[in-house]
Amino acid sequence: MAKRERVVRMSVEQPLWRALTAYRLLTAGYAVLLFVSAYRQFVRPWVAVAYLAVLVVWTLATLPKVAGAAACTKRFLGADLTVAMVGILLTPVADSARRIAEGGPTLPSIWTAGSVLAFALKGGWRWACFASTFVAVANVVQRGAPTRDTVHNVLLVWVASIAIGYVVEVARASENTLARALEIEAATRERERLARDIHDGVLQVLAMVQRRGTALGGEAAELGRMAGEQEVALRTLVSSGLLPASRVSRDAAQGALVSAEEVEEPGADEPAELDLRALLAPHAGSRVSFAEPGAPVVLPAPAARELAAAVSAALDNVRRHAGETARAWILVEDWTDEVIVTVRDDGPGIPEGRLVQAEGEGRMGVALSIRGRLRDLGGTADLVSVPGQGTEVELKVPRNGAGAGR
Repeated sequence: MAKRERVVRMSVEQPLWRALTAYRLLTAGYAVLLFVSAYRQFVRPWVAVAYLAVLVVWTLATLPKVAGAAACTKRFLGADLTVAMVGILLTPVADSARRIAEGGPTLPSIWTAGSVLAFALKGGWRWACFASTFVAVANVVQRGAPTRDTVHNVLLVWVASIAIGYVVEVARASENTLARALEIEAATRERERLARDIHDGVLQVLAMVQRRGTALGGEAAELGRMAGEQEVALRTLVSSGLLPASRVSRDAAQGALVSAEEVEEPGADEPAELDLRALLAPHAGSRVSFAEPGAPVVLPAPAARELAAAVSAALDNVRRHAGETARAWILVEDWTDEVIVTVRDDGPGIPEGRLVQAEGEGRMGVALSIRGRLRDLGGTADLVSVPGQGTEVELKVPRNGAGAGR
């Protein structure tokens, strides 16, 4: 069966980088339009033309640099801030003193805020505060004195950039926390899947060898004792966890790595859907009755196999705990929004509290092989047992979540 690696990434800050890219383009154009609308009032318009030409070329050439945190290096941020400050300091050279005194815009105008915001997105509020301070000093030098308009503009850039930088830091911390939680959930589900497979195979065989060896006696009894020890050791390993913690990427450019898992893909000759009746029919026999609808019960192949494995685990429990002579009944119900499979036996039932005790001892047959499988499918497994009256297991799988199987 073909396999592929599915890697899920998330980045809450990436939209902010895209917004910054658009902002730099728009504000560069805005700075050019401001100059065109008032170029006759400039005492040295050629200085403004030369600077704005450099500003437009720089903005276009550095678009890849503001595409994400990885590309936005410290060297680029320093050069970008230098371009903004040079434009501010060149304003008195190009523009008239009257326009400057009346509060006219600087050559880069509001494009400067984009340079400061790049610092905020890259390094958080501390970097934003650092860049805003340099812009504030340049504006005060350009005006010659801290006027009301200058202070207002400086405070606006300062507060906005620091606030955005703080939001980015909080978003990164939340992103890493969520990624860690999802990673643990993915690892837990994979551990439970492996535990189910082990329970359905190796543990069942070891338990059978232990019982038969004890019954036969002699050298077989010693073999049974060793099988029992290995069964206990393996159950302990399954209960304690089989998978090491995987790594979480903290690359601010790509976002946090949520999970990396191998996902089985249907092969070319494997059907995408299966009739559940065909998977359950082999269980029918002299002591197992099978009741089914007259029409096919079609489910996605992974979900059908998992549901059939849960039914098999329930029947194994009947044979193991109710005895080889116990009778069992399988009932399949096909409803519009869900499929229900009921497994009932006429055994002695399960004493109250026995399932909790079994889980504490590392016997996870019901918890993993039955309930764990149904939980992965988005369904439920309800177990009702009355001492002396048998046990009934009701397995429900919703059709809208039946494709969630492994």
